[in-house]
Amino acid sequence: MKNQALTKELTLFGVFCIASGAMISSGLFILPGLAYAKAGPGVIISYFISGLLALTGALSVAEMVTAMPKAGGDYFFITRTMGPEIGMVSGLLSWFALSLKSAFALVGMSAFAAKIINLDINTLAIILCVIFTLINIIGIKEAGKIQVILVMALIILMAYFLILGFPQIDVLRLAPFAPKGWSGIFAVTGFVFVSYGGLLKVASVSEEVKNPGKNIPAAMFYSLAIVGFFYVAMVFVTVGVLEPQTLSESLTPISDAAEVFLGPVGRTLLDIAAILSFVTTANAGIMSASRYPLALSRDGLLPKIISRINDRFRTPHVSILLTAVFMIFFLLLKLDALIKSASTVLILTYILSIVSIIVLRESRLHNYQPSFKSPCYPWLQIAGLLGFEFLIYEIGMWAFILSLVFITGSFLLYWFVGKRQINREFALLHLIERITAKELTTRSLESELKDIIKERDAITKDRFDRVIENAIIIDIENAIDSGELFDIVAENMAPRINIKKQILYDLLIKREKESSTAITPFLAIPHIIVNGEKIFDIMIARCNKGIKFSETACSVKTVFVLIGTKDERNFHLRALSAIAQIVQDKTFGKKWNHAKSKEDLRDTILLIQRHRF
Repeated sequence: MKNQALTKELTLFGVFCIASGAMISSGLFILPGLAYAKAGPGVIISYFISGLLALTGALSVAEMVTAMPKAGGDYFFITRTMGPEIGMVSGLLSWFALSLKSAFALVGMSAFAAKIINLDINTLAIILCVIFTLINIIGIKEAGKIQVILVMALIILMAYFLILGFPQIDVLRLAPFAPKGWSGIFAVTGFVFVSYGGLLKVASVSEEVKNPGKNIPAAMFYSLAIVGFFYVAMVFVTVGVLEPQTLSESLTPISDAAEVFLGPVGRTLLDIAAILSFVTTANAGIMSASRYPLALSRDGLLPKIISRINDRFRTPHVSILLTAVFMIFFLLLKLDALIKSASTVLILTYILSIVSIIVLRESRLHNYQPSFKSPCYPWLQIAGLLGFEFLIYEIGMWAFILSLVFITGSFLLYWFVGKRQINREFALLHLIERITAKELTTRSLESELKDIIKERDAITKDRFDRVIENAIIIDIENAIDSGELFDIVAENMAPRINIKKQILYDLLIKREKESSTAITPFLAIPHIIVNGEKIFDIMIARCNKGIKFSETACSVKTVFVLIGTKDERNFHLRALSAIAQIVQDKTFGKKWNHAKSKEDLRDTILLIQRHRF
């Protein structure tokens, strides 16, 4: 296998369509009737509460996926947060969840397609699954283009339904609003949570998104807001126009409602919309679910063949084929069991994601640098955890049994397949290290996060980066003056540039006497010219208690010492320009002060965005 990198083809609009198309399917076109039978008109509130809970998970996922935009989404960052054992559970849960949701879409599609196409519904479902499998193997760009067309057509048809449906609502059908009380509403909230599972799919394809730091959070929130509105509004219209008995027994509730105020033509249009939604979910399901076994295989938790990338199309064809087979297998489950299974597994994945963001934040990893940060931390995450645990309780014993089976099975698979294949550092160790003050970690996780940031921000190394990578960095504990600093600099730098220590020290003192090199009360940049050719080096110092350069700059925390020959004058100026850009970054001071090691200081300089020559 040659280069195993995935191509970045997805734009903001493409990611929005993947998430929206993954959410708008059976959760809207089949589930309202089943949910209404359990909760009555209160099902409207159930969809709204599900959306709010999905938001708490989405905010956490968005933060972590912008810090680590890699294939496998939540599996990838959960593994780097809580270790390979929990990561294995998370990866398989997410794979199961998205495959279950996609299988649910195929079931829904069958219920509608049988009315339009004279073909056995199971045969049709399998044929479409095969078609979208082939599309995804050919390329994510092609799959993404099809997704955009389907989602746009779907949104137009749903907007048409709402515009003509709202005037036809009979508010008397909303009473009694909660015939089974709030417990019925909360139980159905867990039942319909599968409707919002599409948000996870964005995380799983993050490695293939252009500018993931901005596009992924934006796509997640736009899709959740728009799809959440359509869910609540269309269920509201459906409850308001259909007879209660008809709605509670319907597997095609939106189409039945459309027939009431739009006639047979309206029903046909909404049947078409439903089929489009099922197709988009199946397409997005194969596209994103297949990235989980890919990520597990890359990490050695599943056989390596699964991570193979097609030489021609640059897509993970083995993983895609495995996911398609898995989806077809789930078609054997009964509908009610399929819905509960999908919702339960999705809730578990969101719980793991929320726990992960808490661990990552509290571990204080230096190179955990998300482009987006979840607001209201940690209260939003605590509320989400309590809400998700309550949903599992309300779903009932089935949820507990299913959770236990999935988690136990995942641990067993890790024990027998992955345990001997992986030895990875993770953020939880850093948190334990912080609490116990015991050394448990190396810099392997920090180094991996650094590489991810370079890839995410498209950082191309230039000469200044190479100089910083080899530069001497010192971390001074006590307060000193500039003379003491220059003595340390001369001691360390003289052997590197083949100059006597005293000569170097005298040059630094002379330059400082000419005019202070303290640029600000926080920063100093002593820079001198030495004899010779093709010499340029930098030494970096941090002193949290401050270095006294002058009466006005008596507590300098950051020093860049530049030493070069005359023929390096142009690069000398470029280095000064690079340093200026780095220290002017609004995050520099905080990162510099909180760096735990010399390598953290080095990474602070290397990872800040600047113009590179």
